[in-house]
Amino acid sequence: MACQEATSQATLQKVVVASLNPVKTGAVLEGFTHMFPSSVYQVSGISAPSGVPDQPLSDQETLQGALNRIQNARSLEPDADFWVGVEGGVNPDGESFQSFAWIAVESREGRTGKARTATYYLAQETANLIGGGMELGHADDLIFGRTNSKQHSGSVGILTDDVITRTSYYVQAVILALIPFKNTQLTFQTGKSV
Repeated sequence: MACQEATSQATLQKVVVASLNPVKTGAVLEGFTHMFPSSVYQVSGISAPSGVPDQPLSDQETLQGALNRIQNARSLEPDADFWVGVEGGVNPDGESFQSFAWIAVESREGRTGKARTATYYLAQETANLIGGGMELGHADDLIFGRTNSKQHSGSVGILTDDVITRTSYYVQAVILALIPFKNTQLTFQTGKSV
């Protein structure tokens, strides 16, 4: 189980990320500490299934994968303050694909926050491989001669030459998914599923 901690004098809050990918756990830790800098977080990753294909092929399927990961992580690791699902997906647009990710957060009390990353288009070479049934990370590895790129810079890092890293790409969406937790006096209708 991966574990990362922020240091501070506040009460320790346990955050379980439904992934063992260090990019995802790192982005969640960074997002939480940016949004709530006076809190301390122990962020750990756990392998929790998404219940959707390895390569989600629509916006709805990707969001459902993030929400399913939360439910499965909560079942596997019920003693936490927050559970986070991070699910990357693609959406067909003509002959190409848009790439994005959904971040979903749920608190022990059942409050939920969701946000989607920015969207960008994949190269036609990548789109052709995805259209043939290949997962985005494997397509990137093949096209760019990488190994396990999804646990490093990912597609967004490769295509921007790490001007936007995969971590920084997720961090902003983690922060946006935490809006309902920052503004507890307000009501947010984020829904539980799609």
